[in-house]
Amino acid sequence: MAKYTNLDINDKGVATLTLNRPEVHNAFDDVMISELLQALKDVEESEQARVLVLRSAGKNFSAGADLNWMRSMADKNYQENVEDAGELGLLMERLDLLSKPSIALVQGAAFGGAVGLAACCDMVLAQPRSSFCLSEVKIGLIPAVISPYVVRTIGERQSRRYMLTAERFFADEAQKLGLVSDVVDDFEEPLNNLLDALLDNSPQAVTACKELIRNVGSRPINKDVREHTIKAIAEIRVSDEGQEGLSSFLEKRPAAWLNKN
Repeated sequence: MAKYTNLDINDKGVATLTLNRPEVHNAFDDVMISELLQALKDVEESEQARVLVLRSAGKNFSAGADLNWMRSMADKNYQENVEDAGELGLLMERLDLLSKPSIALVQGAAFGGAVGLAACCDMVLAQPRSSFCLSEVKIGLIPAVISPYVVRTIGERQSRRYMLTAERFFADEAQKLGLVSDVVDDFEEPLNNLLDALLDNSPQAVTACKELIRNVGSRPINKDVREHTIKAIAEIRVSDEGQEGLSSFLEKRPAAWLNKN
């Protein structure tokens, strides 16, 4: 049974993964990372889950790494630190590559590695006073493991500022940087709107679309990319849901996947 996280998958296919250490502002350690890895594996392998909502209990999304956990790492040798960081790296990778859409709900503070979690999600809703900080250099460290995802999300120029200064910034600035999708006073209505939109769509097409974005997003437009897109549309057209989607559209009837919701 999970100690620091909760995973619930409802009958609509919404998987809600909750960080549940409010007494330490949802700071994560090796135990929480292990639990999150297992939860993401369960969501990935679930036939029922169609969307992931990542949220947290209490006033803050996450303070980043747990201080006691970081203190223990100082006593480990180089190889032990490599192995330890590898688990956090796997967490970021698994969240980033999740085949199902992901939405993070950020309230209060999101510091350090928590910014990485947000950057790995497809969409982020934040409240106006939510704050973000890449605080690692303040304590003599660097945001290494999360850097590929954060730099991709906010760009190299802004990463140079916020990673080097460790300045705290708020939701409106995070939205300008591309880290936050929408700034909202309350999560529930905007979240439900996103969920309704996502669940209306073909599950196979959504998964294929996420893969398409990964494959073309950071590459120059060349022959290989063009050929990839040609094959991608051909594959989805002949898929079961591609055939069903086109048929239902032409026949002016609801698609079969809508009857499953």
